[in-house]
Amino acid sequence: MKKKHTKILLVDDEPDILEIVGYNLTQEGYQIFTAANGKEAVAKAKKELPDLIIMDVMMPEMDGMEACENIRKIPELSNVIITFLTARSEDYSQVAGFDAGADDYITKPIKPKLLVSKVKALLRRLKESEQDSETLNVGGIEINREEYKIVKDNIEISLPRKEFELFYLLASKPGKVFKRDEILDKVWGNEVVVGGRTIDVHIRKLREKIGEDLFKTIKGVGYKFEV
Repeated sequence: MKKKHTKILLVDDEPDILEIVGYNLTQEGYQIFTAANGKEAVAKAKKELPDLIIMDVMMPEMDGMEACENIRKIPELSNVIITFLTARSEDYSQVAGFDAGADDYITKPIKPKLLVSKVKALLRRLKESEQDSETLNVGGIEINREEYKIVKDNIEISLPRKEFELFYLLASKPGKVFKRDEILDKVWGNEVVVGGRTIDVHIRKLREKIGEDLFKTIKGVGYKFEV
């Protein structure tokens, strides 16, 4: 994926943040779009179909959490990477962000160079996932990496990108004991710093979305997870 073809949507109600972050990412060659609130972000995302959305949490009209949930419901945006960039650093806020469908959660203040590094890491994972088009069939479950689809008994189950990648990783290595550091590296990338509860949140959401029976099917073919 060439930088000039990579679209990033910045969402924040503070013009200074949009200007500073936008400037640094533009200098890296990315195509930048902006929105001042969650409602505008949803509309702009539908129109531009960005590869990455960097969004604040506290905004007027529609906050970032609600906007993230709405964006995740749009089929054309099912694979977009969403990360929050916010001054809210509380654990419960981070958990709520991941529950809303975010792939990452970055707290302000952050130095521009570090933010650029995080963006590169997120987009590198996007590129790697796009290059891997393998389809897995495990315990009667079809897991299509190219289309980000899980099909069980002809029923398609939709998952946000990071939840899908985590599920794909667990299903791709039957019998393997996955350590937290390995999962964070393979799913989030070693340049992306995420909270210690990130994996727990995503595992819980997988159980809720795919159902305990389906999750047990994966466990039944040898899934193990080291906590």
